Amino acid sequence: MLSACGGGENTRTADAASGDKKLKKIVIAEPLHSTGYLPLYLAQREGYFAKQGLEVEIIQAAGGAHVTAVVSGDAWGVIGGTESNALANNNNKDPIVSVVNVVNRANVYLMAKEGTAPQGSSPEDLKAFLKGKKINAGRHGGTPNLLTRYLLLELGLDPEKDVQLLEPADGSTVVTMVQQGAAEIANGSEPQISDGISKKVWGEPFYKFHDLGDFSYSVLSVKKSTIDKDPETVQKFTNAILEALKTVQSDKELVQKDLKAEFPTLSDEAIQAAMDRAYADHLWSLDGKISEAALKQDMDVMIQTGIFKGDYAYDKLVDMQFVNQANTK
Repeated sequence: MLSACGGGENTRTADAASGDKKLKKIVIAEPLHSTGYLPLYLAQREGYFAKQGLEVEIIQAAGGAHVTAVVSGDAWGVIGGTESNALANNNNKDPIVSVVNVVNRANVYLMAKEGTAPQGSSPEDLKAFLKGKKINAGRHGGTPNLLTRYLLLELGLDPEKDVQLLEPADGSTVVTMVQQGAAEIANGSEPQISDGISKKVWGEPFYKFHDLGDFSYSVLSVKKSTIDKDPETVQKFTNAILEALKTVQSDKELVQKDLKAEFPTLSDEAIQAAMDRAYADHLWSLDGKISEAALKQDMDVMIQTGIFKGDYAYDKLVDMQFVNQANTK
């Protein structure tokens, strides 16, 4: 479901916020509002898109609708995992292609109901702890869900028999479901992690997936026809995201200000905790590049969980020409 109107056409001109300059308006669909998407928000708030002649509207589309919004033309682009694009591209004559990286780590953590976290972190400890639990794994087919299933399989547990997987379409429900007792374990990311800690729903995460290394978890993607017909706009959009990625690494004071603006209900302590976690886990891409290793890790998770069947090719899912062009300047 789209939680903001993206309009029926995916590009149009709009008056600039100031003066008579015309900006090309584009719509980006996100599956939920996440601190991981900060470079996108920062480029919007700090005028990086406007500097490139673009006006970017961000709409929330839960339950997998962020990808279909691009397919249908309700959105110009989408932020999400490459594996979701791969599923949508099956038998699609106009496939979705990823053009710039944002989150280069599997940005998922597991939290247990307050006071119930496992005492150890060995595979044996985790297997014993997870068996029989009710786990909010997120939407079936979504990356958090796939990563949960992947971990269970790695531990020797059957996701369909040894645990009870809860698969709500709306990823923002993780705190509430544990708080109300519907789930014993939550799969989530920031700002849900800090929100749950501040409400004493859970403590610090007992497991994180970042140790998988490079992982094309949240990339920005457009239709191939958009690349073919309007490469200039794709280049401008990529330029703005790359500027934001550099700012994220160089100006933490600005990052804190924009995070607070995007998540006004979070306390200053929660904002700081979310930032500390992101930098410690090397969350954001440094250069916008989507490596073959990052895509392989992402796709391997989906293949091993049985969600994706068949072959895939890096060149069909990723196009780094715009990142490479920006880096030549």
